[in-house]
Amino acid sequence: MSSLRNHRVIIASLFLPTTAVLGESSPPTPDIYAREVGASATQDLGGRPPAFKHASSRSLGSTPAPLKSIVDDLKSRAITPISTPPSESNPFSKFASLAPSPTGKGSISPPSIQNIDASLAKFQPDPVHPIRLQRRSSSSKPPRYPSLTRSYTIAPSESYYFAPNIHCNGGLKNAVESVKERLTSKLWVGTLGNSTDAYSTELRASVDRRMKEKHCSLPVWIPDAEFESCYDEFCHQVLWPCLHYAVPDAPKTKLFFESAAFKQYVAVNKRFAEAIESVWTEGDVVWINDYHLMLLPLLLRKSTRVPALACAPIGFFMHVAFPSSEIFRCLSVREQLLRGMLGADLVGFQTASYARHFRQTVSRILAVEALPKGIQVEYGIPGGAREGHGRFVDVGVFPMGIDVGALRERRREPDVSYWVQLLRQRYAGMMIVVGRDKLDEIQGVRHKLEAFELFLKKWPEYQGKVILLQVALQTTESNELAAGGVSDVVARINSAFSTLTYQPVVFLHTQEVTFSQYLALLTVADAFLVTSLREGMALRTHEFVECQDGRHRPLILSEFTGSYSYSGFRSCIAVNPYDTHGTAKAIRQALTMSDEEALSRWEDLHNHVVTQTAQTFVTSFLTRCLRANTEHTTQTDLDSVPTLNTTLLLPRYKHSPRRILLLDFEGTLWRPDMSRAGLLAPFVPPEGAVELLNKFSANKRNEVWLLSGLPVKSLEQVAAKAPEVGIVAENGCFAKIPVQNGKGGVWISMVANLNLTWKGLCVEILNYFTERTPGSFVEEREASVVWRFWTGPTDDSSDRQWARRQAAEAQNHIFDSLGERYGLRILPGSNSFLVLPNNISRSTAVGAILHPGGPAHSPRSSVPDLDVPVNGGGGETGFVFAVGSDEKLLRRLNELDNAETVSTSGKGTDAKWKLDAEDVGDVMWLFANCP
Repeated sequence: MSSLRNHRVIIASLFLPTTAVLGESSPPTPDIYAREVGASATQDLGGRPPAFKHASSRSLGSTPAPLKSIVDDLKSRAITPISTPPSESNPFSKFASLAPSPTGKGSISPPSIQNIDASLAKFQPDPVHPIRLQRRSSSSKPPRYPSLTRSYTIAPSESYYFAPNIHCNGGLKNAVESVKERLTSKLWVGTLGNSTDAYSTELRASVDRRMKEKHCSLPVWIPDAEFESCYDEFCHQVLWPCLHYAVPDAPKTKLFFESAAFKQYVAVNKRFAEAIESVWTEGDVVWINDYHLMLLPLLLRKSTRVPALACAPIGFFMHVAFPSSEIFRCLSVREQLLRGMLGADLVGFQTASYARHFRQTVSRILAVEALPKGIQVEYGIPGGAREGHGRFVDVGVFPMGIDVGALRERRREPDVSYWVQLLRQRYAGMMIVVGRDKLDEIQGVRHKLEAFELFLKKWPEYQGKVILLQVALQTTESNELAAGGVSDVVARINSAFSTLTYQPVVFLHTQEVTFSQYLALLTVADAFLVTSLREGMALRTHEFVECQDGRHRPLILSEFTGSYSYSGFRSCIAVNPYDTHGTAKAIRQALTMSDEEALSRWEDLHNHVVTQTAQTFVTSFLTRCLRANTEHTTQTDLDSVPTLNTTLLLPRYKHSPRRILLLDFEGTLWRPDMSRAGLLAPFVPPEGAVELLNKFSANKRNEVWLLSGLPVKSLEQVAAKAPEVGIVAENGCFAKIPVQNGKGGVWISMVANLNLTWKGLCVEILNYFTERTPGSFVEEREASVVWRFWTGPTDDSSDRQWARRQAAEAQNHIFDSLGERYGLRILPGSNSFLVLPNNISRSTAVGAILHPGGPAHSPRSSVPDLDVPVNGGGGETGFVFAVGSDEKLLRRLNELDNAETVSTSGKGTDAKWKLDAEDVGDVMWLFANCP
């Protein structure tokens, strides 16, 4: 994260965290304000009243009201549970009379108004806020952890004020806020989320200036009609269903397949590009978020207004799901969307399955090479270092989390304890199942209700003892209808099972529940139920797990959520939301689970929540983005790397008391025959390379190591002819210590403690692809497997393109089926790829050689651990000379002050020097002939 301190991060999201609202905020009436706040709270706000007028969160009268039944308390919610939120006061306010008086006189002293108002502000938009949107962003959630004191901006001389944007991506906002002390410079770019056609030019200029000064934000001004067509039509009637496997059935498919709103979608993305171009400076990192801006990365790459953006670090993160290629290919604009995303250096997803779907979709639709690490794009950056040579786009998995520390702080507020006490007293003797979902078909609310109904029918002993308290996120009537008759199901359940003192389903809107009340619900819940039909990371489940610290009640989670794909969340009770009977059984299992089992499951869930936090998400994504950009830009400019200067290095080599030489075999000292016949022929050690190695090793000041990918069986022949040379075989799987004074010469296995049973499964997969790829064959080695998918001419023929396509499919198949299970990695080449265990490489083998405690260390190797940069020399070793094409090794050796690295790959490199492979022999003999 320290590297990010030197960069400003431009965060592009459709909605800004803060919006500007026309008009002036009206304070509450004096009597209500004085009664709820008091003089001290007024002083805390700088003498200003709050910018929002909220209904009181509870009754504060001094005389307790008589106890009501639950039906009387909440009957208005049971009749029309999903209609537009009524204007009456919060239903939780009716619980106030139940709380014991801390003073013993029947009155309750409310918590500080700052805490209450901060919670209310996130769930109750000001009535004068001109909403222009038809629904909320897919992953936008109410900001979870507002600061304990709110900042209100009311300027008498200007006809607007700033307020929290209820449409913003709350998970993203909180994640960024969680690292605000380390992410010192940032700029949000997005829309205000309300109608802006009425804003004059002067007003827009004022908003621009004050948003940048006070909220580090840059508004993007988009005409209302253009925005609504983009957002309501294309984003939510085309992209949203497609990304969530909800392709509409005929005959209602015309809008989906032939949407004219794509023109507006392109226009909105172009406006974002223009806004970023106007503020971008050298060193800025651009972070683009979610499916609303899928075209933006490539638009910035192709910028003619700011050509330097071609090499800028750009990351794109998809907050929602990504479907299989069979679904995404239905879109008529599929290629434009995919190419737009591939303009980024890094494309991030919530889960490995979404990343796999993206790689496969790109491979099958764009016919480009998709590897486990990313996508090899055929076009380079216009005007950039790799123009005309293609570029590589990293694809990574970055699970979003919550700010655990901030949530714990909120849970300690008096307001939360207050509502926990009231809820426990109101529902004493009952078990509470809590849910919180958006009211659209994807969230599976109807499936949840039907499962709860079946649960009450199948186990009637729970009637009158269990309630489902469902909180519904803000939505529209059209989405409510699309949710599949949720209101009818609620009415049916309540009419069938209600009594005078019992109502099985309580349905609330987020506008009616403050965040403190929501946390209280999570705290007292006996189970939390999520039945999404498709979803990214369900962060509400993370909040539930953290709020259950002390109670440890179980989580019931849909298998189709991104959260479930992580091993830490496999300790939940998994359900298939389409299986109503199975979900009903899961509810009963959760309510009857023993405390010991519930605790064990909760500990696994909690370990994931506190590990995959919001801070981890932000830092890992931005760090990876910067690294990917460095690999894609600085390394690609081969002209900037100087050719090896023997005049400078020979004197240093000559006068060094100890020298370690790390020499690549294939492609450097030896140019193997890559034809099919040459690859299948028995290995014969090249005489010239063996003679050079013996010349180097004859000098007692030298320790020579040969780095190779060949198997031990082949390299034994080299060892026999050059016994004083150390050898690394199979790319780091095995190492032979050089013979010195009659000692050494034994092979050491670096994979002795690893499970190698994966090889048989891998070979079986590759045999399948071999049958489909003419001329290909499999090489099974002791600890690795190589597939030679092409052995013909290196021209770009149709047969070779087919072979490369098959290789990409094979790599993805191996990576998805065996990679995580056995801990494997894949090294792709131009005509072959290698499968071997994780954490095994030439770099790790060299670390074992140079480290004093390494298994392959010899007395001459005295360089400290390569993980720690060496300052001021390397002890006995005066010179480390590495010649080869392994970029990871060369980059790691650069950390040593006494190392000289030479790349022979002919590609972009981090090495200090470059050398043509054809000149290696002549240059190496110059060094070998030195005393």
